[in-house]
Amino acid sequence: MDQWIVWLAIIIILTAIELLSVNLTTIWFVASGIVALGISFLTDNYLIQFGVFVLLGVILVITTKPILVKKLKSKKEATNLDRVIGMEGIVTEKITKRENGEVKVDGKKWTACADKAIKVGETVKVLEINGVKLKVEKVEGE
Repeated sequence: MDQWIVWLAIIIILTAIELLSVNLTTIWFVASGIVALGISFLTDNYLIQFGVFVLLGVILVITTKPILVKKLKSKKEATNLDRVIGMEGIVTEKITKRENGEVKVDGKKWTACADKAIKVGETVKVLEINGVKLKVEKVEGE
């Protein structure tokens, strides 16, 4: 059997695996398989072809995967709710370390938690949003 047929079959199988997984698992070896396919037309030495396939695949995984994964990594989509982060509000129900309270921020009431107790009427700053709950801290100097 011609060696180029073997490489073509390997490329097709690895491409199918990549299309099914979409995790950038075999794409590197698809590329090295294409190179090995090209080399199969230049030499009949299967060890050289296989060596290029393995070495190039490993080199591609090590050098390009981290860069590509970082570029393709989905970025967190900002929502309208994110705009309350950094805003100040007023405590409407006291907040303790163990119990949630309530704050009014941007004209809306929110369930809120904090690392320290905060009394009704004190001003707080929104640190983050966890689901529908705000994490706040007391604004010093109030």
